[in-house]
Amino acid sequence: MKCVMAEQRKQNIILILADDLGYECLSCYGGKSYNTPNLDAMAASGTQFTHAYALPLCTPTRVQIMTGKYNFRNWKAFGILDPNEKTLGHYMQHAGYKTCITGKWQLWSYNPPDFEPEWRGQGMLPENAGFDEYFLWHAGHTEDKGSRYADPLIFDNNGFHRDTKGRYGPDLYAEYLLDFAKRHQDQPFFIYYPMVLTHGPFMPTPDSPGWIRDRQKGDVKNFKYMVEYTDKIIGRIMEGLDNLGLRDNTLVMFIGDNGSPTEVVSMLGDRPFRGGKGKSTDAGTRVPLVASWGNHETGTNVCDDLVDCSDFLPTMMAVVGTSLPSGTICDGRSFLPQLVGKRPNPRKWIYAWHYPLPGWAKEGYRLQEWAQDQTWKLYDDGRLYNLEIDELEGYPIEEDTEVSKAARKNLQSVLNHMKQQQ
Repeated sequence: MKCVMAEQRKQNIILILADDLGYECLSCYGGKSYNTPNLDAMAASGTQFTHAYALPLCTPTRVQIMTGKYNFRNWKAFGILDPNEKTLGHYMQHAGYKTCITGKWQLWSYNPPDFEPEWRGQGMLPENAGFDEYFLWHAGHTEDKGSRYADPLIFDNNGFHRDTKGRYGPDLYAEYLLDFAKRHQDQPFFIYYPMVLTHGPFMPTPDSPGWIRDRQKGDVKNFKYMVEYTDKIIGRIMEGLDNLGLRDNTLVMFIGDNGSPTEVVSMLGDRPFRGGKGKSTDAGTRVPLVASWGNHETGTNVCDDLVDCSDFLPTMMAVVGTSLPSGTICDGRSFLPQLVGKRPNPRKWIYAWHYPLPGWAKEGYRLQEWAQDQTWKLYDDGRLYNLEIDELEGYPIEEDTEVSKAARKNLQSVLNHMKQQQ
């Protein structure tokens, strides 16, 4: 078998993070409400993970992706990234890559009116996060949050990007991504694209009937158009890579940052499935993850191994063929073997520490910790669930069987191990 890392040309990496898109939205996961042919094609040509997990809200997931660490190690506040952390961008720069981020930032000075003033002006600015270039919504002067969709307010290396009137934000972010790839096609590059789609407000897309007259009017009915425009953007990116001759040496990974909004009910197979954003159930944390790498040999197209959002950093380092600096804490495990058909050493469990404390609705959140595998999930308060028959966690195990007792023991040892590190 050809060793990908032995090739002379370094591999490009594009990591795409969808906003508020649960796994039930993709046809390849059994979704019936939306047409997602481009993401389905990615899954068919590459690898589709059936047990990928994020955290229930966006910032916790984004911090974990950016740093490869569980949140108890570096959590500050909602919408804030610790400025002392090293990110994916820093590590890829050190590996000799040109780096770019486009889409949504929201990791510095998150300041809605009811948010604590001490967090204003805090966090990490994109120019300090290891990215040579950036083209972002909700970055820089975050008081001027503005639209992320129609007539978007975008901040780049030169300040506010002015030429957005009449444009649709996701089109601009994708155009910037492909322009960066074109300008740097002769050198290895890393592009991180945290999308603004499909987060509310549920605004029309250019493919929606209401785009001309009601492009600034939100309606949950637009969620379908937003999902399908997400897929359209993916198709545009993959076609652009083909046109540049970059598809075969570019690893493209697509994952969701949490479950779909609770206002949205989709069909998963023959049953309705309500989004679980903000909840710790599968509806809030189980997300789509598909990866495509041109004509590189892959493993099984559908992979049941566990993956969480701390795993992207070590996976990318393995693709690059380098190691993290000595002493670097990383909680992730590389899933590169699953992508290239080598014998994997998969995770046995996933752990989560979740205490988002957003500026709004603080009373709705408390610290939660849990450990799980594909079948069992144990919370730090002792609740144990069999996810194969109770994915929405309505019925905690009250009387242990020998099987559930063994699962409880194994997962409790994970919780104990992680608590010892806090």
